[in-house]
Amino acid sequence: MTMNQFPAWAECLFRPARYKIAHGGRGSGKSWAVARALALLATERRKRILCTREFQNSISESCHELLSSQIRAMGLGHKYEIQQQGIFGSNGSEFLFVGTGTSPEKIMSMEGVDICWVEQAERVSERSFEILLPTIRQPKSEVWCTFNPDEESDPVWQRFIAACPPDAIVVQVNWRDNPWFPPELEREREYLYRIDPESAEHVWGGRPRTNQSAQILRGRYVVQPFEVPAEPAHRKAQNWDGPYLGSDFGFANDPTTLVKLWVQGFVHGKSMGRLHVEYEAYRVGVEIVRTPALFDEIPGARDHLIRADSARPETISHIRNCGFRIEACEKWKGSVEDGIAVLRSFEKIIIHPRCVHAQEEARLWSYRRDRLTGDVLPDLAPGNDHIWDAARYALGPMVKPTNSLAIWQRLNRMTG
Repeated sequence: MTMNQFPAWAECLFRPARYKIAHGGRGSGKSWAVARALALLATERRKRILCTREFQNSISESCHELLSSQIRAMGLGHKYEIQQQGIFGSNGSEFLFVGTGTSPEKIMSMEGVDICWVEQAERVSERSFEILLPTIRQPKSEVWCTFNPDEESDPVWQRFIAACPPDAIVVQVNWRDNPWFPPELEREREYLYRIDPESAEHVWGGRPRTNQSAQILRGRYVVQPFEVPAEPAHRKAQNWDGPYLGSDFGFANDPTTLVKLWVQGFVHGKSMGRLHVEYEAYRVGVEIVRTPALFDEIPGARDHLIRADSARPETISHIRNCGFRIEACEKWKGSVEDGIAVLRSFEKIIIHPRCVHAQEEARLWSYRRDRLTGDVLPDLAPGNDHIWDAARYALGPMVKPTNSLAIWQRLNRMTG
């Protein structure tokens, strides 16, 4: 095993320190490098490694798959037994997977942990850190954190960046530090820097988020795992409605998106319930002939009606001819604002952790600010809206016109 299988910055992972903190923007390869380093270190000496994140209700929501794939990629498969609930080395090393917020009692009972890897540490609560850090008390034990910064007030930022503790290695790692940065992400990066440089500095440059008061969905969403009941009878009993699928088509180098949503707890006239974002498909610069393959990334996309951006009838026709049920979503003057009102009327929007673009856009989708005063204006800032435009389309029948002109136009279309 040679260091050329690691980015240059990862050399610090092989030096002893109580804390090793790698933070920065998307596409930097932080988690990839850490997974490789841990897999390699655990072959050299018996180690007990705890892999954790704030939310983990099942092994599929952990870094188990990432570690497994890197073990195989480095040719270390013969030194490990990869099981469904854990990874075990032939020398007695073991990888354990527990959620800090999901199972705090398991964290508190952990013994003999040599290395704890906290993935997606920007989501870890102060309470979870208070439970976790004293648990990692083995002599010469280490705590590794990888994260994409969200807000400066987040516990991980305050603990390790704002006030760096002794015996800590802290590195900022961004896309430029990844020698294997893929072209797919380069297209996304170029797109966001072109339309919204400030947001791009947060997503790709790893800077904490700013202009929070202008965020459209601030305080309305959370990121956490969930499972939709598989059986229709169970969904009905638990008040799940859906799925609702919506698509926003990209122009030139813009992204094309498809989302799959569910509503739980809707009570007519009383509660909008909770909106769940279960799956997303997102790609910049996708050609019309490749759009059906993109849609097929979402389970069941061919089985349910898709409501789509009406501005691209030729794309809708092509997708329909490829076997999808798809129709154009109705628009009117003020339909964007009306759709936003529906999204904001849900008790909570719950985004599954695998929907990374939905998370990013939820943080960045904003109203404009006055250039001189900084006041929040009523019109929307460009960009960071493609997933949520798709969500508006998906919920189209729930969106109602709120001005008399739009109502007249809608009635006129309905009556011919």
